[in-house]
Amino acid sequence: MSVQLGAGLAGRLFVDLGPAGVTGLRLWWSAIIVAAAGGRPAVRAVRAAVARRAWRDLAVVLSFGVVLGVMNFSIYQSFARIPLGVAVTIEFLGPLAVAVASSRRPLDLAWIVLAAGGVLLLTDGGAGRAVHGGRAGPVLGLSTEAAGVAFALVAAACWACYILLSRATGRRFGGSSGLVIAMVVAAVLVSGPALATAGPELRRPAVIATGLAIGLLSSVIPYRLELEALRRVPARVFGIWMSLEPAVAALIGLALLGESLLARQWLAIALVIVACAGAARHSSG
Repeated sequence: MSVQLGAGLAGRLFVDLGPAGVTGLRLWWSAIIVAAAGGRPAVRAVRAAVARRAWRDLAVVLSFGVVLGVMNFSIYQSFARIPLGVAVTIEFLGPLAVAVASSRRPLDLAWIVLAAGGVLLLTDGGAGRAVHGGRAGPVLGLSTEAAGVAFALVAAACWACYILLSRATGRRFGGSSGLVIAMVVAAVLVSGPALATAGPELRRPAVIATGLAIGLLSSVIPYRLELEALRRVPARVFGIWMSLEPAVAALIGLALLGESLLARQWLAIALVIVACAGAARHSSG
């Protein structure tokens, strides 16, 4: 709920800031908050890695930051072109791929086919539309809907990489140091496009306050809650619960952004939810 409420608030800013500007606002606030809480240990961790010439460790955490930045940038670009529930459903193919990759049983093929069928239902017939104003036009000659789907697929690939790099970073950096470093890298990475797109609008007090809310709802609160949840329940159960996220995204999109979906799009979301839950339930994690 927290993540998708943050996404709903972000969607309301797209007309004024564009998706790149909102991405920057979210990641800047997220980086400030996590750095305020754990900045000193992160600086010490970087110095220690440099001192012992642990270049591979630094490469992992820097890659984590790059993936985090690209993932956030891509999913906001997708939100600006297709309904929130559709974008999040496609993005969920990333965690699904990671879950299925942990096993080689024939049943896993069924989850892939089910998810693929859901995505085909979502993208068939051109029902998607630009819903957040004029700053999110076509990309590379693609239609608005096709560009939104493409950005969601990029976000899905980044989410899969995020899961793997998060684990690798956690093994190399203690506490929250790895997350702090990655968040700062991500914030710096999106600064150029954000400033170029939003410009003076970023100085408005109302925009700054909304950005703080987005950063808290979309990053700081869910990261903390996920950490606490994973300390109490198996990763398999956590994965099943997380598979509800596309449905929550669709409901938030309907309530906050007025994004109504066709019956087949709701069916498609249900198929991907079942595929994600099934893959999480039967994975070895």
